[in-house]
Amino acid sequence: MTGRLEGQKIAVLATDGVEEVELTNPVEALKREGAEVQVVSNKSGTIQAFRHYDKAGQIPVDTALESADARDYDGLVLPGGVINPDALRLAPQAIDFVRRFVDENRPIAAICHGPWTLIDAGGVSGKRITSWPSLKTDLANAGATWVDEQVVVDGNLVTSRKPDDLDAFDAQMVELFAQRVTARPDPATLQG
Repeated sequence: MTGRLEGQKIAVLATDGVEEVELTNPVEALKREGAEVQVVSNKSGTIQAFRHYDKAGQIPVDTALESADARDYDGLVLPGGVINPDALRLAPQAIDFVRRFVDENRPIAAICHGPWTLIDAGGVSGKRITSWPSLKTDLANAGATWVDEQVVVDGNLVTSRKPDDLDAFDAQMVELFAQRVTARPDPATLQG
């Protein structure tokens, strides 16, 4: 552990259907760097993770979305899995939570199908972005420039395509979040 993210609090927004490794791997990388990480969900208790099409483990939820305040977090991770982001797109509280990060230009890391949620939160227009290939048209229609690359960083956003990209994704996510440590806004000064 190098402690590059010491003092940072990171939200991982997920629900049932999350791709297990796309949640657990980034969480481990963030914790190794000293970040406090909380799984935030529109459910309480646990969420059902998947390994592609098969059920995997149950993941504990740290904070229910209804009681989570985006201003309490320094960064946001949006893991994939087809079911997870598709369900979150239908949850107005989830979209509002993500939109707060977008509007305040705080760092967001999204992998695989995770960028789907960003579309509804207005976070992809004008961005260079990658994702699971099936999102290409959706992202382009929302104003993003989609590219087929292992990892893409554009301003406050880092994206990757799939679990095979996790090493590169984790490294760039940590780098992006570490750059924001000194630029962290004071939550008391953020408006409403």
